[in-house]
Amino acid sequence: MAVVLQIKTGFEPIFDKESKILILGSFPSRMSFEAEFYYGNPRNRFWKILQEFFNVELTSVESKKIFLLHHHIALWDIVSRGSNMQGNRESSMDKNLLPTEISPIDTLLAKTKIKTILCNGKKAYLLFCEYYPHLKNIAKCLPSTSPANVKFDSQPWKIELSQIK
Repeated sequence: MAVVLQIKTGFEPIFDKESKILILGSFPSRMSFEAEFYYGNPRNRFWKILQEFFNVELTSVESKKIFLLHHHIALWDIVSRGSNMQGNRESSMDKNLLPTEISPIDTLLAKTKIKTILCNGKKAYLLFCEYYPHLKNIAKCLPSTSPANVKFDSQPWKIELSQIK
């Protein structure tokens, strides 16, 4: 039986000209596509970390966008088009991610004040370094907030977020 790739397009970046930090994920999960926004899996730790650290409640897509822009945080994924398949089933695991198009990070940086890129997990970091080696010096690899990361340590996130606050 042949595997049929289902190519999907990721989300548009969240940013404005005042953005100073880019948080870069890999590609939306199935649950994120269903929620129609970044980190839509309720077990993903991303929004929980931000809520706890900044002592805010982020309950809607609109409140999340406002929060990000208020704190000069841009949010995007390194893969703008791709497939996440395991056999004939859709998967949310980064190890199954097949990028078909990489996001134009240079274009985003030219429109903003971004000087730091925080990669959410190794896959995002490795793809970023592969396609943007000239920007590797401004990128940091943080532990993936995915529920699949059983050894998650929030301390590196807290250290980097303290630079924003």
